[in-house]
Amino acid sequence: QVQLVESGGGSVQAGGSLRLSCTSSGRTFSTYAWFRQAPGKEREFVATSTWGGGNTLYADSVKDRFTISRDNAKNTVYLQMNSLKPEDTAVYYCAAKWNPFATTKPGDFGSWGQGTQVTDSS
Repeated sequence: QVQLVESGGGSVQAGGSLRLSCTSSGRTFSTYAWFRQAPGKEREFVATSTWGGGNTLYADSVKDRFTISRDNAKNTVYLQMNSLKPEDTAVYYCAAKWNPFATTKPGDFGSWGQGTQVTDSS
């Protein structure tokens, strides 16, 4: 079974930056995505990237601040987060699926990481 392992979360002041990483064991998925879940809220879409990075989508709330990228040779997807805001505080989850169709729905993804915490320290 292919596993997803996230890293890179932490505590950062508003306006700061963090880069999250997610590595899949053994194989490269066609589509990766990042979701997040704040306390008391539903899991929400953040960004997604299909094979080759040719099709990327972002939530309006992170557009122009976050960037999703992938290194297929390393089976790794990244989420560069700049100009962080207090409302970005959440547990961030990496998700992946085999088909190359971009989607923003959590239910469309069959593989998930364990989550990594991002916290505003302001």
